[in-house]
Amino acid sequence: MAAPSIELCPSATRVAAERREAMLVDPGFGRIFTEHMVSYRYLEGQGWNWGKLEPYAPLQLDPAASVLHYGQAVFEGFKAFRQPDGGVATFRPEANALRLELSARRLAMPAPSVEQFVTAADALISLDRDWVPSGRGKSLYLRPLLIATEPALGVRPASEYLFLLFGSPAGSYFKGGVSPVTVWICKDYVRAAPGGTGAAKAAGNYAASLPAQAQAIKEGCAQVVWLDAVTRRNVEEMGGMNIFFVYEEAGRTKLVTPKLTGSLLPGITRDSLLMLGKDLGYAVEERTVTIDEWLTDAADGKMVEAFACGTAAVITPIGALKDENGTYTIRDGSMGPVSTKLRERLMDLQYGVGPDPYGWMHRVF
Repeated sequence: MAAPSIELCPSATRVAAERREAMLVDPGFGRIFTEHMVSYRYLEGQGWNWGKLEPYAPLQLDPAASVLHYGQAVFEGFKAFRQPDGGVATFRPEANALRLELSARRLAMPAPSVEQFVTAADALISLDRDWVPSGRGKSLYLRPLLIATEPALGVRPASEYLFLLFGSPAGSYFKGGVSPVTVWICKDYVRAAPGGTGAAKAAGNYAASLPAQAQAIKEGCAQVVWLDAVTRRNVEEMGGMNIFFVYEEAGRTKLVTPKLTGSLLPGITRDSLLMLGKDLGYAVEERTVTIDEWLTDAADGKMVEAFACGTAAVITPIGALKDENGTYTIRDGSMGPVSTKLRERLMDLQYGVGPDPYGWMHRVF
């Protein structure tokens, strides 16, 4: 199905350039939003309607909207980067569109096509182009959101849906920029179970993670490390990010990441780093890693680095783990050369100053 056209209804008044530039100096993450959003509506039997690009504004939902009662809500996140010639390109938007389809399917929801998804992002970026900040480490974060809007009480898939896409200028995800974090080994809660929604980017997954995250912060940690629901031994994710381990074996560097079991989110950054790692000459391995193995291999020096990765933070080094028994340092607590090299290689590609042999960057203008 061809992507429907998008009706352009831009704001009659725009934010003054001077004010906008002041806001982009230090945007933080998720605090500032651009002036417009794109929406598509779905009605069972009719499909998706024509898109609409309009001023960013609060939504009006019926109190009985299905999303408020039964949690049919999935979302995505990807970024647009200012290029050396002043243009803008997004990183692997098609991959995010396909993952949205998978998430939606798991929650019995329809999803816009890849073409509709990318068209919405291109339209928003083109109109709000001045909100894409310049400078390495800054980007325009795009948030696609899909929710059930039918006003009906009853546990069943809704018949009406709303797809939204809006943007937020972004700087560093963590306060203080890129620096090693201490993470809390969560033993009281699990993020996902076999047969559940762990592989979907479902809103409910994040709501359920909040008590564990609060526990981590109380213990002086930046994030929580999730273990599997069955054995409570296998490492799965860090907060909402995938995890990598770096080994030095017989003079060769190996990247190890927990294998996708159906309860882990298949990260776009994770997939990208696996490909980059191979091309940089590293061995790569997707397998089960236990928390005991992590602690033992780090202590004896076999594991030389650990880091988390995701769209928002790119790569975040893990300096130490903590549980009720104490704190366990990784390496010397600093960011290692492998995670540094991978981060710089990926960012060079995204900002257009390095090669893109994979065709990952989608040029908007």
